Amino acid sequence: MPLQTGSAPRKLIPAGTVAENVAAVRARIEAAARRAGRPPEGVRVVAVSKGFGPEKIAEAVAAGITDIGENRLQEALPKVAWLKERGIKVTWHFVGHLQTNKVKGVLAHFDLIHSVDSVRLAQEISRRASRPVPVLLQVNVAAELAKGGFILEPVLPDRELFWAAWEVIRRLPNLDIRGLMTIAPQVDDPEKVRPVFRRLRELAERLGLPELSMGMTEDYEVAVEEGATMVRLGRAVFGERPAR
Repeated sequence: MPLQTGSAPRKLIPAGTVAENVAAVRARIEAAARRAGRPPEGVRVVAVSKGFGPEKIAEAVAAGITDIGENRLQEALPKVAWLKERGIKVTWHFVGHLQTNKVKGVLAHFDLIHSVDSVRLAQEISRRASRPVPVLLQVNVAAELAKGGFILEPVLPDRELFWAAWEVIRRLPNLDIRGLMTIAPQVDDPEKVRPVFRRLRELAERLGLPELSMGMTEDYEVAVEEGATMVRLGRAVFGERPAR
């Protein structure tokens, strides 16, 4: 995949309408993809609606968004029902940490799970599923203590190593392993996390996995330059979350 390490412009959290925000995101993705010599159509925007009501999701869908991400099952369920009642069809992505006791509910309502972060979770999904479930394996590329996911080197003794886990998970029935996901460190300059995205892309290429879920509001342009096929955007689409 051709790449270029041009510096992506810094951005503020948008204050426009959802439709205006979506248009701005699309323009930035197109520019980043062009810098990397790849088609912008190869990047899906997963609008993460945590903290926002279903009406905001409907606005995003009207603006052309087809993929919606949620972090928590209980928060997602009324939104799923609201959209279904109105005939609004979206692809639902589960992007948060998934507890094994929530697997049954997630399988019933979500189309893709981004955050398979342990062998135990993968085994539970495989056991509960009645058909191949599209999943991504979460990789903690930067080996951050506060984040979940498989690690690539044994620097965190309580975390599962990716390659050992891969040998188990890839043999499980009812799992359709589509690709990899990561959450980059929070930094003051998105360029600092470019190596994280690049390493995930190289790992996916080595495994022959087509999907890369990487990049959030602060760093998605760099992620696109490095090969992201899905970017998970909350505030860039919906604006600042309402205070609770």
